Amino acid sequence: MTEKPRWLLTQNTDMRRQGIYNWSIPAWAGTLPDGRNYNTCPSAGICAQLCYARQGAYRFKGVRARHEANLMMVLDDLPGWEAQMTAELQHKRYQDRWVRCHDAGDFFSREYTEAWMRVMRAAPGVRFYAYTKSVSLFREVVEPDPPANFKWVYSLGGREDHLVDVTIERHVDIFPDEGSLEEAGYTSRATATEGCLVSVLGPQKIGIPANNIKHLQKRQGDKRFSELQRDQDARRRGPGKQYSSGRP
Repeated sequence: MTEKPRWLLTQNTDMRRQGIYNWSIPAWAGTLPDGRNYNTCPSAGICAQLCYARQGAYRFKGVRARHEANLMMVLDDLPGWEAQMTAELQHKRYQDRWVRCHDAGDFFSREYTEAWMRVMRAAPGVRFYAYTKSVSLFREVVEPDPPANFKWVYSLGGREDHLVDVTIERHVDIFPDEGSLEEAGYTSRATATEGCLVSVLGPQKIGIPANNIKHLQKRQGDKRFSELQRDQDARRRGPGKQYSSGRP
């Protein structure tokens, strides 16, 4: 059994400036110290090869170990994790604050997502938000009856992009730069006074300029994540075939 930390929620420098607390698990797929394989982003698509949360500080030994410990706690004792998170959120430091679910990783299973929904309902004085690519999971588990204190945004660049109606649904896309973002008619997260929260509180279409990570910028080229994902989908399904979104 993984040793439980005193505090489950943390703050990095950027989050601290915005007064936001954060819960993190490892990004995408890997192997835990005990040999178990995991995939915390089952709906990841092209984003997996361009993910900021697999670079830089996220690879530091201490950071990686903390994120792995968080995931092992969830996998080994989900009820225990839920109880500890619920109790922690009663602390006065979280009241009227925002908590971001996952600056790395995603809602990777129905059971884990349902546990988060219960945690949120048990902490009505706290506000929660998340970026997610788990569109079909949210359609089934979250959208029918979301907690009143939870806001989310669909993040493009995943295998379920085709399920998102970008004409009416809140979403974010990752652009090569500010110029291409503005040209496409998106509001920039980088320049918004709300900071990260603009993605769930601001306009319906939010653009994020690519992180200044040279090899990832080179790999992304001049396309946004949604365009790269469409290209990948077209290659994989072959000519003359289209996804069925299941939407009217």
